[in-house]
Amino acid sequence: MKGSPGQDPLPRIEQFSAGGVAVRIGEGGERKLAIILMLPHMRWQLPKGIIDPGETAEIAALREVSEEAGINCELVAPIDTINYWFTADRDGTQYQIHKFVSFFLMRYVGGDVEDHDNEVAEARWVSFDEALEMLVFETERSMVRRGREMADKLSI
Repeated sequence: MKGSPGQDPLPRIEQFSAGGVAVRIGEGGERKLAIILMLPHMRWQLPKGIIDPGETAEIAALREVSEEAGINCELVAPIDTINYWFTADRDGTQYQIHKFVSFFLMRYVGGDVEDHDNEVAEARWVSFDEALEMLVFETERSMVRRGREMADKLSI
């Protein structure tokens, strides 16, 4: 049992990821942002993924939004970096993962959410309020709230 007296703690790994609050102006001038329904857990979240060797967080965020949501964006500004812990099995060994995710406010420049990759069941444009209702993780909802504040100030 995890945490039992005398048991060795799980090995720890740090993991670095990046993602985006990707915004476009929808019909009628309403701002929309892209969210994704991830496989296999079927939960709505922001597009994000691991920073590859040699990549910056900014480049990784743009790549992940393009791959997972099917859209191309330009960076507007960093929002924040969140971090959390979870346990995962890697090659038969349980690890405690400390994940850091840098989120960026992005402006949509092209592409179609129908062109998402096969890790994603669906990508769609939703209002900020819809995203706050649909996103599973509170840390991501906080990035959406902060992204909306920044978008308001920057008029995007």
